[in-house]
Amino acid sequence: MSYLAINGYELPPPKRGVRVIVTTVVDAGRNANGAVVGQRVGRDQYKIDGLEWPWLTAGQWEHILKILRGFFVNVTFMDPVTNSPKTIKMYPGDRDGEAYWIDKNGVPTHYRNCKFNLIDCGE
Repeated sequence: MSYLAINGYELPPPKRGVRVIVTTVVDAGRNANGAVVGQRVGRDQYKIDGLEWPWLTAGQWEHILKILRGFFVNVTFMDPVTNSPKTIKMYPGDRDGEAYWIDKNGVPTHYRNCKFNLIDCGE
């Protein structure tokens, strides 16, 4: 298994620095005494931040972007809470890549600094 798969497509290994952020959603407020009262809402949610590839072929970057075009995707990653694979529905944040090598027809053949993040849908 690769570090990350989107809709079954195993992505190339990303650059070091990927962060899996675990968030506990809480419905909270303060009571008449000023004490915080609240309760957990649903399950913990995840954000996969800092996904970056220093170098991808145009075909690799195109394939990744096409997978993300459907907006909601099934992402399989290593859950740091259980240290085992987890698959959840997520959506992508901004996608960014810099065309690096351009052929004589003006078509990029390679990209660098390709990056995006993935955000849990909570389902």
